[in-house]
Amino acid sequence: MASALGSRVGSVGNFPLLRSTLSFMRALSTSSATTSPAQNPKKSKRRKKKNLFEVAQFLPNWGIGYHMAKTHWKEVSYEITKLNLYKDGRHGKAWGIAHKNGLPLADAPKKISGVHKRCWKYLTDVVKASESSTTLTSPTDSGLKVET
Repeated sequence: MASALGSRVGSVGNFPLLRSTLSFMRALSTSSATTSPAQNPKKSKRRKKKNLFEVAQFLPNWGIGYHMAKTHWKEVSYEITKLNLYKDGRHGKAWGIAHKNGLPLADAPKKISGVHKRCWKYLTDVVKASESSTTLTSPTDSGLKVET
């Protein structure tokens, strides 16, 4: 009986291809037991930051009249006045009025540099200019008279 087992072991040793295949299968079975980082729910994914156009596309009228700033700016923002979009909607040119501490720095809009860099955010705490300037008026105050 011992001689029969010895002959079988000796016959496996004569086939190096079979031995390498068995070791490959063993390696696959042990590597599948570990979890990959994509399957681990505790590990958070880094969100890809957005350029100015990717932020503005979800705002009404593509963000015209809203304030946007780069993430590392503390007190500076731009009120968007004009956008020139390319066909894909993620690139283009933008113009706006620079604001510091909520006060405009100039009357005329200027071209915004760095609009394609991935560091833009929408400022929610700054009131839109058209919302702050509108006042509620009744129909009698507007000068319209209804004749009966």
